[in-house]
Amino acid sequence: MTGAGGPRGYFRLALVGAWAAWIAVPAAAEPTFLSKQYPRCTACHYSPSGGGLLTPYGRSLSREELSTFGRRDATAEAGDRAEEEFLFGAVGSDSPLQLGLDFRPSQLQIEVAGRDLPDRNFLMNLDLQAAWRFGGWTAYGTAGRRPGGDFVSYEHWLARQVSDRVSIRGGRFLPAYGVRFADHTALSRRQLGLGEDDQVYGVELGLSSDRWLLQVAAGPGRAESLLDDDGRAALTVSGRAQRDLGSRTVAVASVLHRGAADRAARRTAVGASFGYAPAPWLTTWTQLDVQFRDSAPDDRAVILTNQTSVEVWRGVWLRISPQRYRVPDDSRAEIHRMVYGLDLYPRTHWHVNLSWYRDRFVFSDRLDRRLLLQLHLYL
Repeated sequence: MTGAGGPRGYFRLALVGAWAAWIAVPAAAEPTFLSKQYPRCTACHYSPSGGGLLTPYGRSLSREELSTFGRRDATAEAGDRAEEEFLFGAVGSDSPLQLGLDFRPSQLQIEVAGRDLPDRNFLMNLDLQAAWRFGGWTAYGTAGRRPGGDFVSYEHWLARQVSDRVSIRGGRFLPAYGVRFADHTALSRRQLGLGEDDQVYGVELGLSSDRWLLQVAAGPGRAESLLDDDGRAALTVSGRAQRDLGSRTVAVASVLHRGAADRAARRTAVGASFGYAPAPWLTTWTQLDVQFRDSAPDDRAVILTNQTSVEVWRGVWLRISPQRYRVPDDSRAEIHRMVYGLDLYPRTHWHVNLSWYRDRFVFSDRLDRRLLLQLHLYL
């Protein structure tokens, strides 16, 4: 019989740690809210590619349109502190410096091939976010901790709004590609190298109009690889073109190229995404990606991801996400995933996420299951 500290125990703990690392991500954009007629990330976020600190308008929207019980009473006085502001209005929203605190205690339960691994209760992330905007300039940065306790700054960049149509930024950020699902373990994120630690150092040019958005970025490679000098950093170029077909209909084309490095093969991904919200309570996104790789005999992988969300009551969303990863003529790499989720937004600063994952590895017919319970406090 193997004790908890034996090889099997260490193996299980390692798997738990790996799952936790995959899901420990900073706040991300939620494409579900296309149903509220906001097809652009910058309607609510400082970052052009979404996620992270909300603008004062985004905070206000989260209270008035998204939360179950947060909507302001019509008789409230204009001078009343707003609960959507940083620390419930203790600082105020008139300053060019905006702050946010992202806090996520979580519980993770995992079953691998029919075996239950130890449950884990942990602080997924605790990040301070800051943005300073003045005269067309925006300085942005985050500072916090990983689940293991290490300090990290996931994003830090400086941007300039050159004109109504042209913007440029430089620093550390996640390349704009496809749909930025809030779940960074989605196969369209993880398999393409767009996970929690995959930000790049680079420069991004943004061109926009009423209907079009084009984002092109280039840089020396993945930020963590450059900092660790692990031999995987390589020239990275990305492009994302978005066409707003209506206030609730969006089409996106994307490309992401990473050059060859000492310890990494050259990879190029192309993707097409389509988002449609036929009603204020229903949103569906579908993304198809093809990745070309130099590291395998069969150098092509296909990823299909869908996420459909239904608001059954104000601030109560049901979510389903079928996902597929396939390498033609190689069933050993094929993964079928189903994700079922429940998202609750009771008040402006509160988000409760319950997600159940079912992964089937086709070649071995192995089933892995995960249950994630997370309280997200955004102060």
